[in-house]
Amino acid sequence: MLNNIGLPGILLIAVVVLVLFGRGKISSLMGEVGKGITSFKKGVSEGKEEIEKAAAEEAVDVTPAKDKDKS
Repeated sequence: MLNNIGLPGILLIAVVVLVLFGRGKISSLMGEVGKGITSFKKGVSEGKEEIEKAAAEEAVDVTPAKDKDKS
């Protein structure tokens, strides 16, 4: 169904959305979408850094547990 939407169909949808919501509402909505995407990317990068940091901390001490007790 969606495979047959061409340029005229997309333009028609854009015009209908513009008429229904108005230019100001659409621009504020797009601003919020942009902020959400930026926040999502920041969260993903922070999570990745946190995982890498945890992996590095675990890799620092490679002494087996039975040898730790002897010292």
